[in-house]
Amino acid sequence: MAEILDGARIAAEIRAEVAARTAERTAAGHRPPGLAVILAGDDPASHVYVGSKVKASAEAGFVSRQITLPSTATAEEVAAAIDSLNQDPAIDGFLVQLPLPEGLPSRELLASVDPDKDVDGFHAENVGRLWLGEETLAPATPSGIIEMLRRSGVPMRGAEAVVVGRSNIVGKPMAALLLAENATVTVCHSRTRDLAEVCRRADILVAAMGRPGTIGPEHVKPGATVVDVGTNRVEDPALVEHLFPGDEKRRAALEKRGYTLVGDVDFTRVAPIAGKITPVPGGVGPLTVAMLLANTLKAAIRRAGA
Repeated sequence: MAEILDGARIAAEIRAEVAARTAERTAAGHRPPGLAVILAGDDPASHVYVGSKVKASAEAGFVSRQITLPSTATAEEVAAAIDSLNQDPAIDGFLVQLPLPEGLPSRELLASVDPDKDVDGFHAENVGRLWLGEETLAPATPSGIIEMLRRSGVPMRGAEAVVVGRSNIVGKPMAALLLAENATVTVCHSRTRDLAEVCRRADILVAAMGRPGTIGPEHVKPGATVVDVGTNRVEDPALVEHLFPGDEKRRAALEKRGYTLVGDVDFTRVAPIAGKITPVPGGVGPLTVAMLLANTLKAAIRRAGA
């Protein structure tokens, strides 16, 4: 069986390092970093995500702030909230939790975030800096994956890396960060011919397409490192049984909550082939919040000039 890459443990390490560095800076007379979140609407998952971010921020010793707007919020109201945080000297980084309520111009609103406070790394200026190889605030999930690979001793220099998925949030920045580590990178998508053949070349395979259990044993080279970014809510008992045959814990979770979280990788069948693999949950997910905190600390240091 493959070695399990424990994203939760690595995320805890990163959060502890951020908290320690924050305490050092505060003791030296610097103000604590400030992280804020704008939450508009009633999406249940968004409320859970924002709650975890606010809690982690406080635990790291940050100033934490949340601006909550109703699902009826107008573009002007969201823009005003963004402008207030752009101007707030106590806030070093903030994010606009997606998705925004239907009808709001997400792209235009995100473009109005100060790039130096864009700890999500979504602003076009930060995207450009990333691809130019310049110092920047990179998206948290792919940044967390790079940290996990580095801390787990996975060689990236010269490695053949395949990223399945070309989203602006994960796939594209993942490719840029792997290139920066001197990997040879291929990005696959829904129009890729013979996906399995391309994936089998990978020393590092990153699955980020948002389709449960799509990556099977036919996609994986023996000994490869497989990183599963997918977090899919699956409610179909037959699919759960197919992906996790005889797994009583999964079955119990499905009966209790009505769903279970499933990655993009068929873990049961891929784990015996891979050299290293991330589970879902407990793999990539915890790293996202950890790297959001790391980005906020970086932004605070840059804004303070030391």
